[in-house]
Amino acid sequence: MKWYADRPARFTRQLIADLLAVAWVALWIWVATTAHDWVLQLRAPGDGLVNAGGNIRDVFTNAAAKAKGVPFVGEDLAGALGNGTQAGQTLTDAGNAQIGVVQDSAFWLAAALIVIPVLFLLITWLPIRLRYARKAANTARLRDKPDLLALRALTSLSPRELGKFDGDPAVAWRTGDTDVIDELARRQLASVGVRA
Repeated sequence: MKWYADRPARFTRQLIADLLAVAWVALWIWVATTAHDWVLQLRAPGDGLVNAGGNIRDVFTNAAAKAKGVPFVGEDLAGALGNGTQAGQTLTDAGNAQIGVVQDSAFWLAAALIVIPVLFLLITWLPIRLRYARKAANTARLRDKPDLLALRALTSLSPRELGKFDGDPAVAWRTGDTDVIDELARRQLASVGVRA
């Protein structure tokens, strides 16, 4: 595979396109991490519920433990205070559930913000680069076979390019005119940015 052209103008365009592709990916990674951090700020109410629920649970658990020492009604009082412990645990569970939803949302939003633009890039930019690399490598392998390059030039160059030759380049190719064959080969190599 030949990833870049030998000719400076085409090489520069390819390099700029590749740098723009890398910048595109970096931009969307930054956008995704920023959005992830913003969404994670929504977990503050869940954290508050977890803290409040934990405090309520601890207060009622301690109160129930102390209430057991009260004569005659200690067990009943401890049981009643145990319900407060359950309420605290319910608040903690609700806070943890909210935190889980926010964290999952932040993760999937960030993943979508990275995957979709990168997938777009892979569908549009990558096939063009691969097609060029394959074509340039195959063409460069034919440098020492000017007849084949000239034949390829006859089929791939534009009619305007072929019209610039004096006479018919196809006839010159068939008759073995080395000057025309070499020029056709050079133009074919130049069309993919490969030096002759």
